[in-house]
Amino acid sequence: MSLTDINHHFSWQKGCRYQLLQDGYCFFPAILSAIASAKQLIIIELYLVKSGKVTNRFISALLQAAQRNVQIFILLDDYGALELREDDRNRLKHELIQITYYNPLSSRNKLLNLYQILWHKAGYDLHRDHRKLILIDGTIAFIGGLGLTDQFDSQQNPKTCWRENAVKIEGAIIPDWFRLFKQSWDKFAATPLALPTPNPPALTEPHQGYARVSYSQGKGRNQIKRELLKRTANAEHRIWLCTAYFIPSWRFRQRLRHAARNGIDVRLLLPGSFTDHSSIRHAGRRYYYLLLCSGVRIFEYQPRMLHAKTLMCDNWVSLGSNNFDQWGLTWNQEANLEVDDQAFTEDVEQMFLQDFSQSREITLEEWHLRTQYQRLIEELWGKVGQWIDQITRRIRR
Repeated sequence: MSLTDINHHFSWQKGCRYQLLQDGYCFFPAILSAIASAKQLIIIELYLVKSGKVTNRFISALLQAAQRNVQIFILLDDYGALELREDDRNRLKHELIQITYYNPLSSRNKLLNLYQILWHKAGYDLHRDHRKLILIDGTIAFIGGLGLTDQFDSQQNPKTCWRENAVKIEGAIIPDWFRLFKQSWDKFAATPLALPTPNPPALTEPHQGYARVSYSQGKGRNQIKRELLKRTANAEHRIWLCTAYFIPSWRFRQRLRHAARNGIDVRLLLPGSFTDHSSIRHAGRRYYYLLLCSGVRIFEYQPRMLHAKTLMCDNWVSLGSNNFDQWGLTWNQEANLEVDDQAFTEDVEQMFLQDFSQSREITLEEWHLRTQYQRLIEELWGKVGQWIDQITRRIRR
């Protein structure tokens, strides 16, 4: 099955099992346990990796696996791994551990990179691998929005750790995740991934629904964007979206407004005051007024930083690395799991309801009462966002 054909998409798979894992206290132990039990192969593809206690735990687990003769392939985005210290990179030097960096930067200096992009139009530096995948022995995969950083660690930061989701996957869909990884690996690795496509055993008690891999390739194929627009246009009962960075395209905003005006339950779960990019939050809030006027319900998550990204249209769910934002859909390699399964949808629904209960709903009446300073900040960052978008579009051409 080739991924070079721009018309290619992965098929829906039956015979799978999925487990929703909420926050680091759930997904980190599950992933480390799977690594500890690995017998043959570990594949890791991540964007955000920073030196710290979480990364130390993973490096130790990987070194122990290598001592058991487990082959390990690690693909890290070169920009996302800037804060992985040299001593940690050296610790991973082992004959059974191969590391490749996606789209190496022109420089390790962020300001010099910005100069290259803006003045020399080195737009290719903007293409990043934002996918998150951990694959064990060709039988178990973990996907989601996680990274190896202490910001997700509930042990160190029980009250302030970032709110994030992952999914543990088993069954017939595993070979498709392997194929997607191999395509990215072969593009930048010194040698192609010379491993057979895994053939996982049939599950005795799989979920009854269907699942498939949905992906985007930055400037290339963008199945995630097509499904986003198609599903929101065809939704009959609800559209619930959770994202950390609400910078939607005009067409997506129109889909949401049209659905809400037609009586569909449209809800947005967005960051509150805890955010790692306040400028993006302010820029996204300029869209609130027209959305609220159309009947869209907007909830801002209060307890801590919201980093999760999930879209649910009726019983269909898309969950993974993509923030459903304009930037990610334009520049990044992304990968999501799409699921059409009643049991999984019920789990995701309960997760949304729990998060809504810990959020503050923004009403149209309240929005009218915001201060002049808040309006000015939203307008300012909105203009900055438009300026950046215009520049990057020229670079892209």
